[in-house]
Amino acid sequence: MKYANRMNHMAASEIREILKVTEQEQVISFAGGLPAPEMFPVEGFLTASEIVLKKSGHQALQYSATEGFEPLRIQIADRMNQKLQSQVTKDEVLIVNGAQQALDMSGKLFLNKGDTLICESPTYLGAINAFNAYECQYRSVSTDNEGICLRHLQEALDEQPDTKLIYVIPDFQNPTGRRWSIKRREEFMDLVSSYDIPVIEDNPYGEIAFDNKVFPSLKKWDVNKQVITLGTFSKIFCPGLRIGWIAAPQEILNQYILLKQSADLHTSNLSQRQISKYLDLFDIEVHIKELIRVYKCRRDIAVSAIQKSFPTQVRYTFPEGGLFLWVELPEPLSSRQLFEACIKEDVAFVPGDAFYPNGEKKNAFRLNFSNASEKQLQEGISRIGNIIYQFLETYIKQ
Repeated sequence: MKYANRMNHMAASEIREILKVTEQEQVISFAGGLPAPEMFPVEGFLTASEIVLKKSGHQALQYSATEGFEPLRIQIADRMNQKLQSQVTKDEVLIVNGAQQALDMSGKLFLNKGDTLICESPTYLGAINAFNAYECQYRSVSTDNEGICLRHLQEALDEQPDTKLIYVIPDFQNPTGRRWSIKRREEFMDLVSSYDIPVIEDNPYGEIAFDNKVFPSLKKWDVNKQVITLGTFSKIFCPGLRIGWIAAPQEILNQYILLKQSADLHTSNLSQRQISKYLDLFDIEVHIKELIRVYKCRRDIAVSAIQKSFPTQVRYTFPEGGLFLWVELPEPLSSRQLFEACIKEDVAFVPGDAFYPNGEKKNAFRLNFSNASEKQLQEGISRIGNIIYQFLETYIKQ
């Protein structure tokens, strides 16, 4: 069978393949970026769903506009403006099938074969998988605790003046959990405003801030209308609904709408109306505060377990929000070899090399803390720590 050339650049999702290995009940998995299912607002959603079906069932089950359900677009724009200090209108919002579809559409819209995409190092594995289909070249830029390193970004822009797209995750980045400082955001926008390059701001986690301080979107400083913000209800509500959005200047959004029409006509009309009705009936901010309480507690348990169980040579982030923390082993230890050993002890994570599009580093891994109990966090991290000690002893003997 002859397939399109782009299939040569496609690979199975690293995380999905790992999750297959961890399906056995005895495996403690920190691999998936999964919200805690016990936190899903099932009862409230049931109430909202019943009202939608009883009062507007015939409309909810019919085809709908490509742009999405207008009341939901208004609600999204209002929340962005209130919480992220943006200035978005409903006409600048397109509802999509999760932020992952937005990433795929962004690659289709901006990237030709061989084009350069600038991203953080490391960056989101799902974005790499989406952009790979369009056969782009990656220029990774290092990060520190305040965000993307601007000196290295300037170097990348100087070396690649024809860069087509910049992709960043300023809030509780997947995989590191880091959040850009407000100063770094402002300086970043000041730098990129000198270039005619669209910026994809991926923001699935920004509202899950353990200090209850939601930082502004890059749109606050977007004088040239080049920022495209991706959002989703997957992390703050329910991922199974697959409802995300693109917030972009009207000219750019019109191009996304054309792509959406050719891809799947529109996102689930029923799911959009269910979420919109839930937002009408219930205070989602109360729900998000409870998420923050639970996830912050699990972050603290995970960090405490790392401090107790890992060698002092191991470095790790202390995320102020989101779902992940990032662990770096002493070089030249390999996180993939560590993963293979850990699987034999029924504990899993995602090896870090998957988050580097150019394979820069091999000694880090991502650990998800949101979908694990206190017992699982303590036991699983203890197992990982024991194996790291074994690896270090073997390396020293060599």
